[in-house]
Amino acid sequence: VQLQASGGGLVQAGGSLRLSCAASARTFSNYAVGWFRQAPGKEREFVGGINNYATEYTDSVKGRFTISRDNRAKMVHLQMNNLKPEDTAIYYCAARWDRYTTIGGPNGDYQFDYWGQGTQVTVSS
Repeated sequence: VQLQASGGGLVQAGGSLRLSCAASARTFSNYAVGWFRQAPGKEREFVGGINNYATEYTDSVKGRFTISRDNRAKMVHLQMNNLKPEDTAIYYCAARWDRYTTIGGPNGDYQFDYWGQGTQVTVSS
């Protein structure tokens, strides 16, 4: 499975961006997709994810970010509203076969098998 993230850019605080993740999976609907981000000097963190059972977000983006998917187009989007400087990071999309009902999996460790190359999001204050 190959993933291509796009849509990053520079935006002022309070602004919006829409990230997209294009997938090459043959049966895309059978894959869970997650969004992660990594800020300079920080560990990569889970942002949100979607599968056939649920959509989940980390607390810091709830109410601001929305994930949607178009299985026919093999795309997943991350709509980011009311962006804050602390949202600045490289954003990655990732996928795995949808073998769990939860995004985090049975161990809550958000393990994904396939990763895109990342797209930079910079939010200025």
